[in-house]
Amino acid sequence: MNNFQYYNPVRIVFGEGEIAKLSELVPLEARVLITYGGGSAKRTGTLDEVKAALASNGNRQVFEFGGIEANPEFTTLLKAADSVNEHDIDFLLAVGGGSVIDGTKFIALVASMTEDDGKTVSREQAWEALTSGCRKLDKAIDLGAVLTIPATGSEMNSGGVINYSERKAKLPFGNPLVFPKFSILDPAKTLTLPERQVMNGVADAFVHVMEQYLTYPVNAKVQDAFAESLLKILIEEGRAVKADPTNMETRKNLMWTATMALNGLIGTGVPQDWTTHMIGHELTSLHAIDHARTLTIVLPSVMRELKDSKKDKLLQYARNVWNLDITSVNNQPTSDESADAIIEQAITETENFFRELGLPVNLVDAELDESAIEPIVQQLEAHKMTQLGEHRANDLEVSRRILQRAALVH
Repeated sequence: MNNFQYYNPVRIVFGEGEIAKLSELVPLEARVLITYGGGSAKRTGTLDEVKAALASNGNRQVFEFGGIEANPEFTTLLKAADSVNEHDIDFLLAVGGGSVIDGTKFIALVASMTEDDGKTVSREQAWEALTSGCRKLDKAIDLGAVLTIPATGSEMNSGGVINYSERKAKLPFGNPLVFPKFSILDPAKTLTLPERQVMNGVADAFVHVMEQYLTYPVNAKVQDAFAESLLKILIEEGRAVKADPTNMETRKNLMWTATMALNGLIGTGVPQDWTTHMIGHELTSLHAIDHARTLTIVLPSVMRELKDSKKDKLLQYARNVWNLDITSVNNQPTSDESADAIIEQAITETENFFRELGLPVNLVDAELDESAIEPIVQQLEAHKMTQLGEHRANDLEVSRRILQRAALVH
C-alpha cells in the first residue's frame, strides 16, 4: 500500500424526510442561493420542500438560480457566479444530482475570483482557472447539497467536471475548499427519476470504483475488499432496481453505494487509472452522449486493450466480483491462454451486466462508427490528455486502439 493522507469533512445526513434538517444546517443569517437543474426539482416539490425548511427558522434571504445543465456549462455557471456577487450570497445550496453539485462547486470558486469592483472575473480568467484544475484558487463560497440523483459521488468529494461547448471541452477540477459543508441524501427523492437516469447512476458509480480498483496490486487489502463489495452491491442492486423500481431498501443501498464509490476512501494508497473517464468526456463533448453511457462504451475496450498491464487485478476481479473459477490460473503451471480466457469472461460478464441495464457497450450501440475515432483523439491531444492511466503510459495511440476496439461488436 502506498503512503496517503485521507481527509473528508462532509457531514452526511441520510434518510427519508431529512431535508427538514436544513433549518439546522444552513447558517441562520445566511444569504442563500439555491441552484438547481432543468426543472425536476420544481415539478417534484423538492424545491418547495427545501425553501420551506429554510424558512422554518432564522432570517435567511433566499434566491434561486435554475437551468444548470446535465453537463454543467461553463457559460451558465459564470452567469450564476454573477448572481452570487450581485446578491452578496454567502451560502450556496445545490439541489439536484452530480451535475448541479459539480456546477455549484465551480460557482463557489469562480464567484470568489472577483475584480476590485466586486464583479466576477472575465471569461478568460475563469477558463484559465478551469484548465489548471482550479487547484491554485484560495477562496470559495460555502456550499451544501441536497442530492436527488445517486451517481457521481460529488456530494462527498471536492471535485467536479465542467463542460464548455464553445471549446468542445469537458474538463475536471478539484479544490478542498469546495467539499460541501453537508449533504442531505433522501432516497425517496430517487423514486421520481426516469429509469434511464437510475441506470446511468448505477453505471457511473460502477466505473468510478473500477477506475480506482482495476490497476495493479499494491497489497491494499482494505481498499480492494471495499471496492469489490461496492461492485457486487451495484450489480445486485442494479438488477434489483430494474426489476422493482419502487423498493425503498434498494434505493437506499444504491444511493449510499454511489456516494461511497467516490468519496476518496477506496482510492487512498492505491494507483488510479481514469482513462475511461477522459476518453468518455470527449464522447460527451462531441456527441452529447450521457456521461455514464460513454463510460460503459469505453470501459470494456480499456479492459481488453490494457489486459496485460492489468492482468493481476483483472484475475482478482474475475474471482472476487464475478465468482469465476481461476484455480487453474493460481495453481502452477498455468498458461497465458487460460488466464486470457478468464479475463475475457470477466469482461463479457461486465458487458452483459451493462446490457441488462439497457446501457451501450460499444460505439455501434451509440450509433457511431470508426469515423468518430480521429476527432476524439484530436480532442484528447488538444486537452493534453496524452499520458493517461496508472502508469501514465496511455498515449494517443493507446487511446486510438481503445476506441478502435470500441468500434467492434463482441
